[in-house]
Amino acid sequence: MQSGKDARFVLHPHRSLTPNGFLIMMSLISLVSFIVGIVFFLMGAWPVFGFFGLDVALIYWAFKLNYRSGREYETVDLTPELLTLTHVHPSGKREAFECNPYWARVACKVDRPDGRTSLWLSAQGKAVRFGTFLTDAERRDFADALTGALVASRGSKF
Repeated sequence: MQSGKDARFVLHPHRSLTPNGFLIMMSLISLVSFIVGIVFFLMGAWPVFGFFGLDVALIYWAFKLNYRSGREYETVDLTPELLTLTHVHPSGKREAFECNPYWARVACKVDRPDGRTSLWLSAQGKAVRFGTFLTDAERRDFADALTGALVASRGSKF
């Protein structure tokens, strides 16, 4: 979101499974596990029924843990006087990096031979890595967008 020389960006990790999709998936897994568990129970292998229930519980727990990490996000607030990068952990803990936008530089660096990138914000001798949950293409696009917003906030005509 940009207005004049002010800009606000919010970065979220991508989650392809919606809450409704999660409900459907867990219902199907539960149904299949219950039916197969009943078959084993009727064949006399009753302990297998409990292990199918344990499988469903572990799958549920793994997805809930994954959704918890999806609550992580970062905000970038830019005004002509201040650039603030705030990282919000899934637990709610906040970490902020503030600097003068005139000195701020955004870099999308290639870290590994396979082409993986990292996004860095540096100013006045300090640097912070951010956007770790973004894809490489999203990092490159966001680096371009933030660089453009920085140029606009400085009032440059480049």
